[in-house]
Amino acid sequence: MATAVETLSKLERRLTLTFPLADVQAEVDKRLKVRARTAKAPGFRPGKVPMKMVAAQYGYQIESEVLNDKVGQAFSDATSENTLRVAGYPKIEPKTSEGAPEGFVSFEATFEIYPEVAIGDLAAAEVEQAVAAVSDAEIDKTVDILRKQRVHYHVKGEQGAHGDGGDPAAKSGDRVTVDFVGIIDGVEFQGGKADDYQFVLGEGRMLPEFEAAATGLKVSEAKTFPLAFPADYHGKDVAGKTADFTITMKRIEWAHLPEVDAEFARSLGVEDGDLAKMREDIKRNLEREVSSRTKAKTKDSVMDALIKACELDVPKALVEQDVERLAEMARQDMAQRGMDAKNMQLPKELFTAQAERRVRLGLILGEVVKVNKLEATADQVKAQIEDFAQSYDDPQQVLKYYFSDRSRLAEVEALVLEENVVKYVLSKSKVTEKAIAFDELMGNNRAQA
Repeated sequence: MATAVETLSKLERRLTLTFPLADVQAEVDKRLKVRARTAKAPGFRPGKVPMKMVAAQYGYQIESEVLNDKVGQAFSDATSENTLRVAGYPKIEPKTSEGAPEGFVSFEATFEIYPEVAIGDLAAAEVEQAVAAVSDAEIDKTVDILRKQRVHYHVKGEQGAHGDGGDPAAKSGDRVTVDFVGIIDGVEFQGGKADDYQFVLGEGRMLPEFEAAATGLKVSEAKTFPLAFPADYHGKDVAGKTADFTITMKRIEWAHLPEVDAEFARSLGVEDGDLAKMREDIKRNLEREVSSRTKAKTKDSVMDALIKACELDVPKALVEQDVERLAEMARQDMAQRGMDAKNMQLPKELFTAQAERRVRLGLILGEVVKVNKLEATADQVKAQIEDFAQSYDDPQQVLKYYFSDRSRLAEVEALVLEENVVKYVLSKSKVTEKAIAFDELMGNNRAQA
């Protein structure tokens, strides 16, 4: 038996669930008899343990199970009867004996319901559609990056097939090996000394003063110089302090980039070494990446427009669940990076805004899909997987990977569903094309890769 639904706020509701103690006890007795058939106790054969001993051993556990089952069933029946869509999990607490009729037990269930989502006039929504082009300049930059990824080094001064490297002094792009020692107030500090330390000048791996001191040195030359550690330096013991370093140059190697020739093309998978085919492959891959990234930016703009156009109250319970989900994902990511994050308590505030946006969008997307019948079709899902497979050596294995697991298919369905929503919103809203520079789209770090 349940009382009428109480409205506590826009989304929060409360029910009182009441049922006879006699029903509870009857179910407890029934389950105790079942348990008694296999119960064990010292001095008794299995199934022959006196019922009082069975009740003493298992009674509390079984009573808790019965109450949980009855409360759960009563709550489910009450919400179904009142056509309530429960968001998250209810908070269920027993009422005091004064709160229930004699011979009955009562529980209070406090919970939230899903909100009504009001979809605004999408014709008034403004969306930016990202566009970017792949030109010969981008292909050239990519070729340079691929060459740098295949760089090999030669000792300066040693004549080889590619020369001797020219000027024997260290310069940007050279790989150097040094010994160094640093002191602060006349004392060496932890982490301030190393032998045969190797790095590439110009990559920014070392502090600017350190790289500047190494630049221009020849093998066997040494230099002493002051180095001021930034106040926000990761080593707290030296942050904000100035050290005196001495570095000794041990080895200098110059970088030799492979020539853009047939051998280079073959190293990229072009079997016949044809440079035109190589550039076409690079262009095709870049266009695929550009398409993916511009779609992502356009989708972000669509989602922002939907949030502005739709009105709804977001259930706190769903946000809290997503905060926990995001925190767990963060812990898993840290664990993969080698950090001991299993029991780390991360502040909820780190994830609240992101969780609130995710939940809000999820509710909006669900309503837009339902109202406009934008569900993902089997053909769309298959086409999306086939598109994924194009960038792999064995497309059939990719198809098998997804179609062999329902949860993986569900992930693709979610992507297709979002794409359906994006296309729908673009067809209804005010769309403005926004050209994005290639390097900006791909990330500034690309040019330095």
